[in-house]
Amino acid sequence: MRDFRTLNVWEKAHALTLAVYKASATFPTDERYGLTSQIRRAASSIPANIAEGCGREGDAELRRFMVIAMGSASELEYHLLLARDLGLIHAQDYQPLDQAVIEVKRMMAGFIKRLE
Repeated sequence: MRDFRTLNVWEKAHALTLAVYKASATFPTDERYGLTSQIRRAASSIPANIAEGCGREGDAELRRFMVIAMGSASELEYHLLLARDLGLIHAQDYQPLDQAVIEVKRMMAGFIKRLE
């Protein structure tokens, strides 16, 4: 069992989630149960799955949850793109969020490789 709070990838994913919540706070109220909910769920799923994997026994279980987190990161990447294309996120706000998702995915990919 590992302490997820000590992992750089968890810290980055948590910071990304906070940024996504802030960015989606300006979405229209008619998106509350649509894209706002989806984008926040995908974002929070990343650090949550990392944390859950750290609470499991062995590297194989941790790897499995890291792969699930990677899927959530890809989902978030798409939702951010959709929000940008719908005009819900301005291009200057989208760019740092997209770069943060890419960085988290890169970090998770390296972590997964080390667990193999």
